[in-house]
Amino acid sequence: MKGKVHLVGAGPGDHDLLTLRAAGLLKTADVILHDDLVGQGILELASPKTLLQNVGKRCGKKKISQEEINFLMIEFASTGKNVVRLKGGDPLIFGRLGEEIKALREAGIEFEIVPGVTSAFGAAAAGEIPLTYRHVSSAVVFLTGQTADGNQEEDWQKFVSAQATLVIYMPGQDYSRTAKRLATAGAGPETLCAIVSRASWPDQQLFVTHLAALPRAPHFAAPTLLIVGDVVRFSTRFQSLTASMAIHPSISNLNPAQGPVA
Repeated sequence: MKGKVHLVGAGPGDHDLLTLRAAGLLKTADVILHDDLVGQGILELASPKTLLQNVGKRCGKKKISQEEINFLMIEFASTGKNVVRLKGGDPLIFGRLGEEIKALREAGIEFEIVPGVTSAFGAAAAGEIPLTYRHVSSAVVFLTGQTADGNQEEDWQKFVSAQATLVIYMPGQDYSRTAKRLATAGAGPETLCAIVSRASWPDQQLFVTHLAALPRAPHFAAPTLLIVGDVVRFSTRFQSLTASMAIHPSISNLNPAQGPVA
């Protein structure tokens, strides 16, 4: 009898943000194939008898290919194992879910998708940033700074012109490249940007700057997200900066050299 694969979102990091459904599956799984950045507190929910295998990547270096991950899911499920494919954030957003669904369907393996708190929401919550605000932004766009080999970079102009809040997953270490793409798309030099590192983890960090200074922003531990738009003025960091200057919030007076806060 074949087993089943559960494609599960682990949330942004804090095990308290894991869904009850996900926690229950972790306790009963025979095999857990997990991303590299899934927190240890989440993995500790697994039974001592469960096989834990890290199939993630760090700093862009793959430990295992997507084809190998597909093979492992199918192989374990084909022998009757209940498999949890555990992904950081929500598997439906930049989680390579499409490839895994396709492989499981072609192999005739039953699967179920269990959503999680996406990293965008975790990052926004960590910085106290509303992703929408009716006076400045009525849309949110999720983008990625990393594209598949051979794919053309997407034109971001339509998103910038719509005055949407942009949440950029995997912005990478080259902020100058991202800043150039945003400027080319029409974002002004005073556009606010927030870098959120390890949202919901004990060592989370938040750094606020503007687009002109983004290339000089420090680099933080992965995972990081970049939030772009006027809603960033709600962030804890922006508020603390403007309060310390004892003036009305003003982009022109924002000091991007200020360090991050936990």
